Amino acid sequence: MALKYIIKANKVVKRYNNHTALNKVSIKIPKGSIYGLLGPNGAGKTTFIRLINQISKPDEGEILFYNQPLSEEHISQIGYLPEERGLYKKMKVGEQAMYLAQLKGMSKHDARTKLTEWFDKFDILDWWDNKVEDLSKGMAQKVQFIVTVVHEPELLILDEPFSGFDPINTELIKQEILELKRKGTTIIFSTHNMQSVEEICDYITLINQSEIIEEGPVEEVKKRFSKNAYEIHFTGNMITFTTALWTGFELLKKEEISKTEFKVTVSPIGTNSINDLLAAIIQGCKIKSVHESTAKMHDIFIRAVAQANEPTTNLNSN
Repeated sequence: MALKYIIKANKVVKRYNNHTALNKVSIKIPKGSIYGLLGPNGAGKTTFIRLINQISKPDEGEILFYNQPLSEEHISQIGYLPEERGLYKKMKVGEQAMYLAQLKGMSKHDARTKLTEWFDKFDILDWWDNKVEDLSKGMAQKVQFIVTVVHEPELLILDEPFSGFDPINTELIKQEILELKRKGTTIIFSTHNMQSVEEICDYITLINQSEIIEEGPVEEVKKRFSKNAYEIHFTGNMITFTTALWTGFELLKKEEISKTEFKVTVSPIGTNSINDLLAAIIQGCKIKSVHESTAKMHDIFIRAVAQANEPTTNLNSN
């Protein structure tokens, strides 16, 4: 079945004075997916988010929302949690949440009902009548998250959503994000936390210096960057194992768990296969597990950006 896209950006260009923030960027975000928007600081991620939120407009190209030009009528269908949070410190928590929910088009009754449910779920209902300045940073972050999602937007944009949370509340927010996805919400997830990307994202786009340098389904991107490598967990003699490597394998990594237990990562050379190595070591080692080693998003991020930043060689230079 063909994918349905909630956002299509077609050759988008955005300039600020003499600086090009986005250069012919094209992105398609499938409905119901969690889409990772990655890149170093200053790469253009925030500019793209601002365009979707209609804080600014493209200088060239277009952004479509369900195949319609992005317009003011779509604002109510979008929720945005910026990295730089901001609540009015002197206002009561519940009063401010009600105000922000109604700004998104909710009736007073619906806002109160939904906010009460969310506050109860996040265990902060008792703080409804307290001032925002009385909240801890983590509780204030919970309130920000709630007012971002309470109107049940079609598209949710989260910029570093786990910032300021301890591990327990990070897991709470992560599970809520996954639940929103299960209910059909599309989520743009901008972060530097590559472990979170691996855990929850379906697709990624990596932007560097205003241009896309890598994109696609997360598992496909990981495969493209993975070497032909395997991780083997075994017990036995390490000398026996390294002798077997002479059959045509490169040892990429070795972890010694005990004097007789090891985890190694190897890569076949030439036409050799992993079965050739296993056949060579099976007599002297007990194999506990074997699996293909795939690249981690952290390493992919660093390698892709480094490759993109390498100076090009001018073949016509003297």
